[in-house]
Amino acid sequence: MKRQRKVNQLGISIVNFFEDYLPNLRGMSPHTIYSYRDSIVILLRYMSSKYNRGVESLELADLKAGNIEQFLQHLETERRNSIATRNVRLSAIHTLARFLSGQHPEQVGNWQAIIAIPFKRGVRQIPTEYLDAENIKALLEAIEQHSNNVCRDYALFALLFNTGGRVQEILDLRLQDIRFTAPHQVRLHGKGSKIRNCPIWPSTAKLLEDLVTSLATDDVNTPVFMNQQGKPLTRFGVRYLLRKYAQIAGATTLATNKLPHPHSLRHSTAVHLLKAGVDYATISQWLGHASLTTTMRYARADLDLKRQALSLVFPEILAAQPPASHRLSEDNNLTTWLKRL
Repeated sequence: MKRQRKVNQLGISIVNFFEDYLPNLRGMSPHTIYSYRDSIVILLRYMSSKYNRGVESLELADLKAGNIEQFLQHLETERRNSIATRNVRLSAIHTLARFLSGQHPEQVGNWQAIIAIPFKRGVRQIPTEYLDAENIKALLEAIEQHSNNVCRDYALFALLFNTGGRVQEILDLRLQDIRFTAPHQVRLHGKGSKIRNCPIWPSTAKLLEDLVTSLATDDVNTPVFMNQQGKPLTRFGVRYLLRKYAQIAGATTLATNKLPHPHSLRHSTAVHLLKAGVDYATISQWLGHASLTTTMRYARADLDLKRQALSLVFPEILAAQPPASHRLSEDNNLTTWLKRL
């Protein structure tokens, strides 16, 4: 008879961390818990490889501050993670260490050493990736011509462009969240369990209505976007579809000239709203940003906006010829000219 392996303290603590501490005591959203889960899974796999033992054989004593520091170095060197991603993983580990300090106070010195590991500074400013109007049109035309499920895919990407919603917000959409009559709108469930209503074009409402009709259901809790197996479409499914149609259309982002990722559709909506003259506060509410500072990043993203701003700053004065004494000529050599500036 095979003896059943006993669950150790690390396993018990991790289960309590995810099933009770994060959702109940900390009140974290499912999306944040999923992010923490991914971070802890990567950590456990690294520790398993380091000690050449199965994950189920790891102990609390293996979670040493030195091992955590080596893990963070592994993220940057082996996995090629950015500093921002490294800090996200460390944030999850800090939260776990704080939880363990209450569950196992006999090792509080180790948990404090882990909590004391600092976040890394020097996060590089990544250019905002977005699509211009021409690339958006090409992408939607590719869906019309090459999709096996035109009704779903066209409605999906039209809604992403229309609302600027996060991919998961759109995928969480239920039949009861759509208003098909004027004023047309959808109800999005955002970060931190925040709910916001977002207006949509009549054409987008018609696309959604056609899609809902094809679902042939009266259950208002039915997800709007389903895969071929009749299950809710996932973020990975959206990424696959976007990459597929972008390759067909030859659509690339302006900042990096790369294929767009799902979040670049959200950036596209924000930049086009800004170029249309919509104020920052409205865009912030539209996108569900927690801070206006987040919205301000889009002002740095578009070169046309910078050119427009430049043309408004003393255009007549700056267009005038410089004084004669400040002109460089044959009789006015470079050294003399520099001294007169």
